[in-house]
Amino acid sequence: MTPVLNAFKIVWLFFWLIFFTLLLFIPIITAAMLGKTGNTAFSITRLWAMGILAVTGTRTTARGKENIDKSRSYIIISNHQSHFDILAIVVRLGLQYRWIIKKEIRKVPLFGYALHASRNIFIDRSNRQSAISSINDGVDRLPPGVGVLFFAEGTRSPDGAIQEFKKGGFVTAVEKGLPILPVTVNGSRKVLPKHRLVYRSGKIEVVVAKPIETTDYTPETIDALIKKTRDTIISNFDPGYPRKSG
Repeated sequence: MTPVLNAFKIVWLFFWLIFFTLLLFIPIITAAMLGKTGNTAFSITRLWAMGILAVTGTRTTARGKENIDKSRSYIIISNHQSHFDILAIVVRLGLQYRWIIKKEIRKVPLFGYALHASRNIFIDRSNRQSAISSINDGVDRLPPGVGVLFFAEGTRSPDGAIQEFKKGGFVTAVEKGLPILPVTVNGSRKVLPKHRLVYRSGKIEVVVAKPIETTDYTPETIDALIKKTRDTIISNFDPGYPRKSG
């Protein structure tokens, strides 16, 4: 790929990011401030994600959605390969959920308030105990049937392999008695790997495994829960996706 084409693709992506953000900013803010659950605001963000996927030529697909009971709230645990994971999950999972967001964003005028009004959860990442407390309080504010998404690796994988999982989401799942919904994202690293600005049009798959009930786990057995969840996500992970035959 030539430097000129690379530069064009970077400009193209940032142009549409700004365009869709400006186009949908007011509707999202209005829906967040006037709505009681934040569900409408979240639904509008799907339009934003769909737009970015469309202009980058990124196709998405999902399987395993029959494992989801939309009347339940889940702690959603996913691997993290790329920024495009976020777009694919928003569009394809078909669930209302909220984000874990660093507390500094809360101070951004209007935008921070809208995120708060939409029931997103703000945490202090420098203080583990405070972060867990904030997450638990945030879960208590969630409307029925709304979950919370955690990228359990903590950051995007630098090499494509699934890294070790952090405990945060699992502690909340056990303390609140919420089931874990394991989600595997395939193909997103080929579209936009970590530390890259140039995307490649491609295909991303979101795989939903059967929920893992947490009622039989305790703080002392969280490591076993983490292992079971990570093993489940790895079992659906295909680093070569999409295959040429697919």
